Amino acid sequence: MRANNPSFLLLLIAVLAMVSAKAQEDRVVPLPIRPINDSITAPILTEELLNNKPENDSIQKDTTVQKQGFLLDKIKYKAKDYARLSQKDNKIYLYNEAEVYYQDTELKAGIIILDYVKNEVYAGRIKDTVSGEYTQLPYFKQGTQEVIPDSIRFNFDTQKALIWNSRTEQSSGGIGSVGVDAMKVLAEITKKENDSVYFLRRGKITTSKDTLDPDYYILINKAKFVPGKKIIAGFSNMYLVDVPTPIALPFAYFPLSAGRTGGLMFPSFGNDPQRGYFLQNGGYYFPISEYVDLNLLGSFYTNGSYDFRIQSVYTKRYKFRGNINFRFENLIRSQPGFDDFSRSTLYNLQISHQQDAKANPNSRFAASVNLGSSNYFAQSANQVNLANTQNNNLSSSISYSKTFPEYPSVNVSLTATHNQNTNTEAINMTLPTLQGSMERIFPFAKREGTKKGAIQNFNLQYNVNARNQISTTDSLFLTNRMFDNARFGATHRLPFTTNFKVAKYFSVSVGGTYEDIWTLETFERGLDPDDPDSNREVVLDTINGFDRFNRYGLNASIGTTLYGTFNFGEDKKIQAIRHQIRPSIGWGYTPSFEQFYDSYTDNNGEEVLYSRFEGTLNGAPSLNKANSISFSVQNQLEAKVRDKDSTATEPKKIQLLSNLNFATSYNFEADSLKLAPVSFNGGTTLFDRKLSINFSGSLDPYTVDNNGRRINTFNVDAGGSLLRLTRASINLGYSLDSNTFKKKKDKDPDSQEDEDAEDLYRAQSGGRTDDLLGFGNDPVYGRDTKKDDSDIENPAYANKTPWDMRLAFTTSYLNSNRQNEFSNASLMFSGNLELTPRWSMRFSSGYDFKNQGFTLTQFNFTRNLKSFDLRFDWVPFGRNQRWYFFIGISSSLLQDLKWENRSQRRLGSR
Repeated sequence: MRANNPSFLLLLIAVLAMVSAKAQEDRVVPLPIRPINDSITAPILTEELLNNKPENDSIQKDTTVQKQGFLLDKIKYKAKDYARLSQKDNKIYLYNEAEVYYQDTELKAGIIILDYVKNEVYAGRIKDTVSGEYTQLPYFKQGTQEVIPDSIRFNFDTQKALIWNSRTEQSSGGIGSVGVDAMKVLAEITKKENDSVYFLRRGKITTSKDTLDPDYYILINKAKFVPGKKIIAGFSNMYLVDVPTPIALPFAYFPLSAGRTGGLMFPSFGNDPQRGYFLQNGGYYFPISEYVDLNLLGSFYTNGSYDFRIQSVYTKRYKFRGNINFRFENLIRSQPGFDDFSRSTLYNLQISHQQDAKANPNSRFAASVNLGSSNYFAQSANQVNLANTQNNNLSSSISYSKTFPEYPSVNVSLTATHNQNTNTEAINMTLPTLQGSMERIFPFAKREGTKKGAIQNFNLQYNVNARNQISTTDSLFLTNRMFDNARFGATHRLPFTTNFKVAKYFSVSVGGTYEDIWTLETFERGLDPDDPDSNREVVLDTINGFDRFNRYGLNASIGTTLYGTFNFGEDKKIQAIRHQIRPSIGWGYTPSFEQFYDSYTDNNGEEVLYSRFEGTLNGAPSLNKANSISFSVQNQLEAKVRDKDSTATEPKKIQLLSNLNFATSYNFEADSLKLAPVSFNGGTTLFDRKLSINFSGSLDPYTVDNNGRRINTFNVDAGGSLLRLTRASINLGYSLDSNTFKKKKDKDPDSQEDEDAEDLYRAQSGGRTDDLLGFGNDPVYGRDTKKDDSDIENPAYANKTPWDMRLAFTTSYLNSNRQNEFSNASLMFSGNLELTPRWSMRFSSGYDFKNQGFTLTQFNFTRNLKSFDLRFDWVPFGRNQRWYFFIGISSSLLQDLKWENRSQRRLGSR
């Protein structure tokens, strides 16, 4: 049925619905249930109710940690060519300069495939379509760990990785540190177990800079690698240019810890013609703490000789630093029963302690000790001591000083000194020396403000010096008999002075000194009364007990400064010369102290004067009165020259004479020889300060008799010159290098190498920093680590031929009694020469013109073999004649991989 009128149909449906509802309502029957009101009253919302908090539910919350998702951060990625998402494979493809970043993990490669379902990433190289070579090797970095492999597979969830042909660097500075001592670790397959453990298969360990084609490496089949700590490997074999060597171990351990770690010091093997086979310089290193370490080294020879060394270095920033080095050698020569058999024990102790000035400004402790057997350096079997064989003096000093800053400030110091002549074996010590001084005080002037006139400038000080001096020999040192000749003395000194101006240009100084000398023993002299012989000897009696004497004197001086300038014109090369003169006239007076003198009658019946203080530490007061005038002149000469640099606006100042000084005196109270010899000294530098000249001497106005004694006759009256040269000495020093004869603009700024470490080594070994007295032959020191291979391989480097040379000439002339002779004359020279970019030579020698012979002559040849150093040290003649050959790895990480051979130096008799 179809409705033709939709409106009528809708109206019909509505009427039917209303009728149906009414019919249902009529059929509802009400239930007979009586309603009851609810007894629960709704609470009123008050402020108290709103502030009440609901009580906690008695059911505790589940404390189980919910497992988080594996990916804890967002993965960032990008690529140069394209980054394609494949929903079918659930992977993201990145090509050309692809990069992925996730937390502390960084991955760069030519191609990267990221599986976002397995949370894994694959990275590899891409092949150049033109050259056919693989480029853009993967670079993997996690934290501080860096790896450069051919390809890598890494899981973000487990943090594990599988790496093919990985390359990484380990050094004392940490992982990834690049430097000379960096150790490269290469492996065909590497499994990363976690952040600190890797497993290697078919790995290589080397320090060569060329990791793709190393000149040497240690091949390991399997190994456990803990970055920054160690490598534990199985069978290990050393290869040279891919050729296996007999050097192999069933297992190996390579420490890689950053900083200092304890461990064995591998000894060197060799044969000594006099002492047999030996193990030398082996021991153990103890890093006790961050402030101090300890190194124990020793050597053993098959004939029974042995030695040991204890070395310690300690330092604390802003507090102190120092080192202790004790060496002992028990040397046996030949075999018992032979005529040349001998046994000797030698020792040497070196201590150095320096306190930082910031530690305590009012107290300071310092020590510099170098003592031991006089023949230690001459007979030592350690070749490092070669340079010290030319040192004939050992000296030590230990001091503590304290300053009390309150006015007037007082400084007190306690010092122990030691001086030892290795030729005469004489030892002089002060145990101890007490020194005290009070600052200068001005009793007639205020502490603040300027002081004018003689009264206000009057000042005085107080000084005390007390010493206990010991004179002994090497054989009696450290025994009870070393104190047999001990002497004590103390000097109290009170100087006072004032100064003022006269006529504006003259400086006048007037003062004096009072001294009080103490001693604990004196000496009386006289003829032996019990000796019946007519020619009796003088007997010396020691009187123990406190005694003293005093002495004093007055002095005055007047001086001024004169200037003279000679101008030649600004158009001249030498524009001006300036002369500075400082003349000075002084007067000194010292009375005679007869009250401290006694007398005795000799065998001839003549009276002999003596002082009981003669022979004490500070001597006796003078019996002769002195009333003298002194004269001195100081000169300085400098010039202004036109600068070669045309852009310079001011002339250049150069020193012609740094100083030229003359001094003499005239004693009015002397019976004869009233005029003292004229002493002179001077110095200058020439040729851009490369040539240093220092000279000194003495000119005597009096002549000498046939016995060489000075007599009261002027030399000019005896037919000679006005002044007679009695003593003179001159020292010349010159240094030059490959840049000396070049123009400044042509000089190579990179040719000057940093030699601070080298100079420090030489100073610590006891030698000079200029090698003029020789250099030590340390197998560890001297490895060529300063040159860069990129510089050596540069063809332009071969044309530099860097070299340097130092020369020193010294001579002394004596003519005090007309002997007219040169007491010594010697020329010393040393230098370095780069024969080729990889060959270098170092030499040191000298010639003694007096004795007509060469001094200690040394040659050192070094060959840079990239990862290896080859050295040959040679002393061609003399008592220290010997040679030494060494080849070893340059890096200190594998310094025990070496081979060395040496000859035994010949020892001359002392």
